[in-house]
Amino acid sequence: MPRDPSIKRVLVIGSGPIIIGQAAEFDYAGTQACRSLREEGVEVILINSNPATIMTDLEMADRVYIEPLNVEFAARIIERERPDGLLATLGGQTGLNLATQLADAGVLERFNVRLLGTPLASIQMAEDREEFRSLMRRIGEPVPESWIVEDTDALSASGTHGVWPLIVRPAYTLGGTGGGIAHNMDQLMEIGSRGLKLSMRGQVMIERCLLGWKEIEYEVMRDANDTCITVCNMENFDPMGVHTGDSIVVAPSQTLSDKEYQMLRTASLNIIRSLGIEGGCNVQLALSPDSFDYFVIEVNPRVSRSSALASKATGYPIARVAAKIAVGLYLDEIQNAVTQKTLACFEPTLDYCVVKIPRWPFDKFTLADRRITTQMKATGEVMAIDRSFEPALMKAIRSLEIGAYGLSGKHVNALSDVQLEERISVATDERLFAIAEAFRRGMMVEEVQALSAIDPWFLHRVRNLVAMETRLRVHGRAIAALADTLDPTAAEVAILREAKRMGFADKQIGECIGLAESLVRDLRRAFGIVATFKMVDTCAAEFEAATPYYYSCYDEETETIP
Repeated sequence: MPRDPSIKRVLVIGSGPIIIGQAAEFDYAGTQACRSLREEGVEVILINSNPATIMTDLEMADRVYIEPLNVEFAARIIERERPDGLLATLGGQTGLNLATQLADAGVLERFNVRLLGTPLASIQMAEDREEFRSLMRRIGEPVPESWIVEDTDALSASGTHGVWPLIVRPAYTLGGTGGGIAHNMDQLMEIGSRGLKLSMRGQVMIERCLLGWKEIEYEVMRDANDTCITVCNMENFDPMGVHTGDSIVVAPSQTLSDKEYQMLRTASLNIIRSLGIEGGCNVQLALSPDSFDYFVIEVNPRVSRSSALASKATGYPIARVAAKIAVGLYLDEIQNAVTQKTLACFEPTLDYCVVKIPRWPFDKFTLADRRITTQMKATGEVMAIDRSFEPALMKAIRSLEIGAYGLSGKHVNALSDVQLEERISVATDERLFAIAEAFRRGMMVEEVQALSAIDPWFLHRVRNLVAMETRLRVHGRAIAALADTLDPTAAEVAILREAKRMGFADKQIGECIGLAESLVRDLRRAFGIVATFKMVDTCAAEFEAATPYYYSCYDEETETIP
């Protein structure tokens, strides 16, 4: 159906300050939404307390209010501007909570403001732990054994079930704020009490811990016509027990069989339909590494941190499409901005690999606890695209700006074997580097998997990179000698080409073979080993792209158009 003509003015709620767990990805989403609404001729009123954002630039909205994100100020703006609708699902948890509070206070009803996109009942169903658990059971989707707690007495009683460890998940919070993993009663009381204070509703869910299970995410979209698509599925490098915002994430999933992929996709579509969400939605699931058993962990009934990642990874603008759905358009009426031929109901296709690595502030907070669990500590993230996992991982490591050009660094080479095993078994920001060091010392994949519970597929890829380091060192002199012979048939040329294809930087190769970075660059260029560029077009070249973007790799042919 065409856009709802009754919606002429829309209030968009931003995400407020950039804090741990809520960074600039919501500015990215909000900016897309403002542009998308104005494309449809809608007048946009924006409220955001953070002036250091792109969305608060004066050209992004018709009216910009930089005011505190609370009921008092939002109500005054609504009274003054009289918007027809409120769009709250693009400002992270802050926007969602403020919309809920405005509805509870009767502000939306008093000024006849419609909550656009996902209905209030759907938001409450997804955010309230008890309601969500009940809904999942009604539709036949499995959820872990859990208990809803709203006071310290019930919290204490939940520790008597004899199931340890337990995960504490507060309701209506972002980034796992107030949550954590409790291994005993003292930890349960400490984490649970904190979670009760930080939850907007004073409610936490105590849940059976699925440590060691795979964590999978699906970004899904739905319109008012009940058309649903999956935009992207993502797999966490780290197993359950680490917040997705603190985990290395890979898109698309690399270790799922087709049966597992389709099973979890069907579950995700079933969930978004049962919640009645209109727009974007993030579904998190846990999958047993030893069977086809899975559990639904939680759902974000809004554009999330993962939505920004999925948008950039696929070229599918989730926030832009969600804003158009909010004003009444269906997925089969919204044009794909990249191809300008296909519609938003086409599911994106990826013919490349995307790796996201979080960026933690431990270099600034040197005394902070470096362990990462269910409460997010990252303050940002990097994303890299390449043909396969290994080069994408190497690109992402370099993008972190922590002084690492590959899998060496972080002082892990100075650790004893016992200390190294401890760094592998406990999730920290240094675990990836500790795993690489373990392979340098001859540890087997099976041993590392037993310590970390990381899927062996990922561990084999990390070991491949360590093996290439060794090959470069072994053949270092012969590779360096190519500068004198310039023999294109030499076996060492193939090693150099493969190292670049696996994502090794010139600086890292130089350290392995004993040459300066500039000399390595000159050497590979002499043999025609140069970057080519591949296209991100949302459809793996099935349709011609009008506005694609590109990533570099060391493949044979380039896809850039002069």
